[in-house]
Amino acid sequence: MTVTRSILLFGVAAFLEIGGAWLVWQGVREHRGWVWVGAGVLALGAYGFVATLQPDANFGRILAAYGGVFVAGSLVWGMVVDGFRPDRWDVTGALVCLAGVALLMYAPRSA
Repeated sequence: MTVTRSILLFGVAAFLEIGGAWLVWQGVREHRGWVWVGAGVLALGAYGFVATLQPDANFGRILAAYGGVFVAGSLVWGMVVDGFRPDRWDVTGALVCLAGVALLMYAPRSA
């Protein structure tokens, strides 16, 4: 159950951080206005809170593992929201990052 909870939290965190960054991007780069920027800032703040709910107590490990989730999630977000088409190297890189996440978070460790 702990691994499932951790994976779900990574998914929620990715949605909030990538979505928040996208909202800021839209507000500034696409001139949609400060309401979009403000919504993005709120989502980014919520991401920071969700990250604290991970069962592992090591900040460095959580943030490093989340980096891999962010890489893969960003490509998925781009595909769904912006019509981005990743090439085989994008996909390969994302899979390598997710393998790193699995090692960081879920490899057996001695007590």
